[in-house]
Amino acid sequence: MHDYRAQRADTFETFRQVGKGVKLPATAVVVFIFVAEEVDTKWAAVEKALRAKGFKTRNDGTVLEARVGPIAIEPEAIWYWEERATREVLPFDFYPDGWELDD
Repeated sequence: MHDYRAQRADTFETFRQVGKGVKLPATAVVVFIFVAEEVDTKWAAVEKALRAKGFKTRNDGTVLEARVGPIAIEPEAIWYWEERATREVLPFDFYPDGWELDD
């Protein structure tokens, strides 16, 4: 069973670290990163599921990126979208590996 509480705590901590000494934009595109657990991954199916929830997707055969935004750059907004994406990808054996602001 996935520990959403720990993931949320990590997201809020990452937000605190990212914002130290840097002026964050009010809004930006956020990229959520997921790693494939299995070699035989259903890339098309997981990307279709994410796109249905409003994400733009990209993969390199190992890592899946789910982009959304621009959204408000605040921890609650980031977590809202991260949780949605995570719930979509877990059944496909992908696991969260963080997030970043798109350039």
